[in-house]
Amino acid sequence: MDFLYLIIFGAIAGWLIGQIFSGKGYGLVANIIIGIIGGVIGGWLFGLLGIHVGNAIVNSLISAIIGGGILVYLLNFFGKKV
Repeated sequence: MDFLYLIIFGAIAGWLIGQIFSGKGYGLVANIIIGIIGGVIGGWLFGLLGIHVGNAIVNSLISAIIGGGILVYLLNFFGKKV
């Protein structure tokens, strides 16, 4: 069941990141991949800094959005389009 939540939150976070950074989505598969990798980055960063926002679901979604935003920013910074 955790894997299903990871896919769902990854898709939601990836879609939100697509809306924030470029005004359009990157496609379903890319959104899921960006959201999952962003969740890992955000979870690591939140854990490192000792940040916990709301309950587990809200914290996971916010960390995935922030981590995905960092990932998209770095990819755009280094000239790679997602």
